[in-house]
Amino acid sequence: MLSSYFKIAWRNLARQKMYAAIKICGFALGIASCLLIFLYIMNELSFDRHIPQADRIYRVIGIINNKMVTEKGCAWPAPLAATLQKDYPEVEKTGRYLDNPGWSGAGNSQVRRADRTGNSYEEGLVYADQELLDILQPPFIYGNPAQALTEPNTIVITQRKAAKYFPGENPVGKLLILNDKTDKPYKIGGVIADFPSTSHFRQDFLITLKGVEFWPGEQTFWRASNYTTYVKLRAGTDVAALENKITTGIIRGYYIPAMKEVGDVNAATLVEKAKITLQPVADIHLRSAGIQDGIHHGDIRMVWLFGAVAGFILLIACINFMNLTTARSAGRAKEIGLKKAIGAARSGLIRQFLAESLLYSFLSFLLGILLAYLLLPFFNSLASRSLTIPWAAWWFTPGILVSIIIVGIVAGLYPAFYLSSLKPVQVLKGGAAAGNKSATLRSVLVVFQFAASVILIVATMIIYRQMGYILHKKAGFDKEQVLLIQGAGTLKEQAQTFKKALLQVPGVAHATISGYFPVEGTQRDQNAFWNEGRRESESAVGAQIWSVDPDYIQTLGMHIAEGRNFSAAMPTDSQAVIINQAMARRLNLKNPLEKRVSNSGQTFTVIGVLENFHYESMKQEIGPLCLRLGGYPDMVAVKIQSPDLPQVLASVNSVWKSFAPHQPIRYTFMDETFARMYEDVQQAGRIFTTFAILAVTVACLGLLGLSAFIAEQRTREIGVRKVLGASVQQVVILLSKDFLRLVLIAIIVAVPLVWYGMNRWLENFAYHVNIGWTVFVVAGMMAVTIALITVSFQSVKAALMNPVKSLRAE
Repeated sequence: MLSSYFKIAWRNLARQKMYAAIKICGFALGIASCLLIFLYIMNELSFDRHIPQADRIYRVIGIINNKMVTEKGCAWPAPLAATLQKDYPEVEKTGRYLDNPGWSGAGNSQVRRADRTGNSYEEGLVYADQELLDILQPPFIYGNPAQALTEPNTIVITQRKAAKYFPGENPVGKLLILNDKTDKPYKIGGVIADFPSTSHFRQDFLITLKGVEFWPGEQTFWRASNYTTYVKLRAGTDVAALENKITTGIIRGYYIPAMKEVGDVNAATLVEKAKITLQPVADIHLRSAGIQDGIHHGDIRMVWLFGAVAGFILLIACINFMNLTTARSAGRAKEIGLKKAIGAARSGLIRQFLAESLLYSFLSFLLGILLAYLLLPFFNSLASRSLTIPWAAWWFTPGILVSIIIVGIVAGLYPAFYLSSLKPVQVLKGGAAAGNKSATLRSVLVVFQFAASVILIVATMIIYRQMGYILHKKAGFDKEQVLLIQGAGTLKEQAQTFKKALLQVPGVAHATISGYFPVEGTQRDQNAFWNEGRRESESAVGAQIWSVDPDYIQTLGMHIAEGRNFSAAMPTDSQAVIINQAMARRLNLKNPLEKRVSNSGQTFTVIGVLENFHYESMKQEIGPLCLRLGGYPDMVAVKIQSPDLPQVLASVNSVWKSFAPHQPIRYTFMDETFARMYEDVQQAGRIFTTFAILAVTVACLGLLGLSAFIAEQRTREIGVRKVLGASVQQVVILLSKDFLRLVLIAIIVAVPLVWYGMNRWLENFAYHVNIGWTVFVVAGMMAVTIALITVSFQSVKAALMNPVKSLRAE
């Protein structure tokens, strides 16, 4: 019996080739989309799941409300880790790392073997405890995991860096030199396996913190936060209860006494409202929105949004199947009537139609998997991933088989019950226009399809508008043709001479030396500031303090709203600062020039006020910032004003070689680095565009099939109208107007939904576009145009048919 069901299903498929092709292709596109997004979601959800006992590992997060601004961070004082392990028996182990660029090799450095002269620029250097290795437990290739970082001046490197610097060797015990500091070599204590791409922690060089003190008394100093701290809890710990204990104990037992010790009563009051939370390590990648951690991570909201898009596309494909099956039911009415007349049970008919649906599902899955395989390289390029189809995974084949059954049954359930409910007497008398019975439902489903399509079109347009707004909005500084030369720290006292030599290159207009720039990957230094003499009466303002040289503002094209720039000819400028407008506002400085501001170490005179510029992502409001004269010659920024860019770059390279013959020059352009800050938004835009096109394509396939069916049903009417003088244009309008009406209804349904959803998404950006009515008009016109082209294909074909042939066929 089962085989006969599939034989009949195959014969029907072969008899209706066009409708079968539309059903299978629509299904296949939906399945391919779902499979690709499923692989993406699985990849996102798998972050840090490889860590042994990951369910017991947490990152320590601080939350504080400062003047109506909620700040979240993971930077902590040096003594926090030891204090947590000492004071709380629930904590089994604690570990720290520090990756702030500019901290004696952290972030990025020039690296070489001790027995070689050539340097290589490397990123991904951090200072770390041995205990951090004990917590994360990366697999060791060489060395003792329990002692790799227990000695001063030791370093652990990854397998790929070992292969780069010591190919074919066991490097344990050998020496590396950082930034040409030959007086402080680092002995390799171990080689670990490369961190997987699904790890939030992917550093290549781990420098020991054993014996390291960045300033005297740092290990007991509670008023400077630089270390990311992890804890491993004992099994069965009540995390919520522990968070409350830690918040109370650490804040009241250590932070507040440290603030009061220096008379900072307002800071103590502010800290008293802070909260300490423990973030599961598996949540770091997707659930770190608002946490200032300097890590590129995803967003759980985008993961579920892409999942919803995949569901939409698959649902649209299922709707196509249901629409076309019920629409074609008139052609099978006599078959159903005859079967019922000779005693066929309704349950048998239901099984027959479900068998057909399962056959379509099986063929669609085969084609869909093939499409996913072919499209995967393109999707990897879109999403910046290295996804693969897990052919050998134990769950893959069973999962596909279960999906074939579920999708086949879901898509075929309504047509099966609907068709099997037809009355044999009415059908055999010819009184049932069975294909029209479910016209209302088909209309509703078409509206749903195009509403989903319009939502995706509008969302894609708004994402691209926001991206364009970010990349072309005035950032407050000139990022065009600014060359950032890295590794200048190795030039040491020659850095100033190097800068002067660059200024002699034709086409170089300005140059500046600093470690602080308004792009990711450069130094940051957050400090607490207050007006001089008001430490006890005012709350501190958190602000960045950047060390720059006198040419910094001119090189980056920043604008001074009040006051003046630094001057090398004025010795008093060593105790001066230039603040931005945000800092002046937060400190409530009406006339800021010559005012005095203090942090925990010094007091400065304000000599200028900068117009605000974006030094972090536009997802954040511009925060307080001040510039001071200082060192940190990590990078040299060069402003180029020449149409012959290759020649200028060649000249800059020659100057570099004359100063660092054993170190290749490494540079980036500031505008490219700035754009990379928004790579996640660009990826979202590309992925949305791709799947919006797929959704519209699937919806159009269904519309094509329905329009062909309607034209076929009205063949006689069209012939009569043409005999009576109707033009081709009138016939096309006749066949198209009902579908266009449904598309217009879909637009009306979609607009408020997508307006609400995209407004919520734009709230993630402190600076964003406004959603104007034009975007909805353009999207609506696109939907109408696409639908009109799709329907007109069949309408024009029907209108051009010879009426004599159509009437004779009737």
